[in-house]
Amino acid sequence: MVELNYHHLRYFQAVAHDGHLTRAARRLNVSQSALSAQIRQLEERLGQALFERRGRALHLTEAGRIALDHADAIFSTGKELVSTLRAQGQTRRPLRIGAIATLSRNFQLAFLKPVLGREDVEVVLRSGSRTELFEALTTLQLDLVLTNQPPDSDALAPFVVHRIAEQPVGLIGVPSLCPPGRSLTERLATAPLVLPAFASGPRADFDALASRLGVRPRIAAEVDDMAMLRLLAREGVGLAVIPPIVVKDELASGLLVDADHLPGIRETFFAVVTRRKYPNPLIQELLGSMSQALPG
Repeated sequence: MVELNYHHLRYFQAVAHDGHLTRAARRLNVSQSALSAQIRQLEERLGQALFERRGRALHLTEAGRIALDHADAIFSTGKELVSTLRAQGQTRRPLRIGAIATLSRNFQLAFLKPVLGREDVEVVLRSGSRTELFEALTTLQLDLVLTNQPPDSDALAPFVVHRIAEQPVGLIGVPSLCPPGRSLTERLATAPLVLPAFASGPRADFDALASRLGVRPRIAAEVDDMAMLRLLAREGVGLAVIPPIVVKDELASGLLVDADHLPGIRETFFAVVTRRKYPNPLIQELLGSMSQALPG
């Protein structure tokens, strides 16, 4: 039986992800010659060439791609083992949540509410881009990612996507921009509007609605950040196309008014996890509480 040297495998994984021997050697704090020798030994043990050189870059062979898939799975399992067993020995269980930087803070707070303030839970909340957070989820640095745009899933990145809430999207602004007695078509045609960015689902639905109504909107601003949409609405820049949960405090105080309903336009929120042998039990608690935590 051929035994595998996991030290060699770790070095191979680093070079494979970096694509460059010199950079990987610098990052691993070893000499380039020593790193090259480690990879050659692994190739001899496996009986396959793992890389082919093209110029200064190293590219995985078919065997190398298979080896990398297994290496990633092996070391991810190791991280999960350490994380799980360390957590069991702690008084407070860590809960690592990632949230897309543009996501509503009110939504995040409502989702986390069941575990906030618990003496046995330590919440670590990380904000970032979809690419950063889904990579951190894959490498088990996060337990769950909150997003309004689900990831593409494949066999190499087996995400599990939970649809946890849907919110109607309204036309919301300061009272002076929301005089009573006007139809939706009149509001869309006359009032300045603050719209979500083109990449979002609600924006595509809004454009389709405006087209059906024969309206050319007066666009005051286009932003991809829910917090900025909220601020612009509060400042009276225009009527914001936004889910009410984002501005629930302003609506409750009367600072903002829900001027009209936008038929067929909804914001969908997702919780994304990966398939794990030892999932964080707190995640199931949060997912199970969503029906009580949020309307819609």
